Amino acid sequence: MKVNVAFLSSDVGRLFRKRFAASAQHFGVTGPQWRMLAAIQRDPGTNQGALAGWLEVEPITAGRMIDRLEKMGLVERRDNPADRRCWCLYLTAKGEELIRSMTPLAQQAIGEAVSGLTDEEHAQLLSLLERVRSNLSDDPTPEANLIHGRG
Repeated sequence: MKVNVAFLSSDVGRLFRKRFAASAQHFGVTGPQWRMLAAIQRDPGTNQGALAGWLEVEPITAGRMIDRLEKMGLVERRDNPADRRCWCLYLTAKGEELIRSMTPLAQQAIGEAVSGLTDEEHAQLLSLLERVRSNLSDDPTPEANLIHGRG
């Protein structure tokens, strides 16, 4: 029986999120909060709409998450000089430190996921996943750039 690539890739993503969520609990944040902090670190100055798209949640849900992270002192909202209706989001020093503390756990989970692969196999896996992502991506919006690490 041939495995469906969409199901398999979705399952791998689910398992990564589950592993990261378990690790995040030790730091007092949820898995989705960790993902949001990582997205803000990767794209400082991003806005709530872009984060909602990346996390695949409604903007109001993203807003509530941002509210909680702001109350925890991990994220700050700054005026957007180009659009007074939205905020630019940045990690605070406390948020940056938290991400630095959590990074080894993420690296460990990724290492466990690719254990047993040779360097060549690992490079091939990344190349193939990049190609699949490229095949599925035709959206030049900022949200797509965030997802693709170009933000």
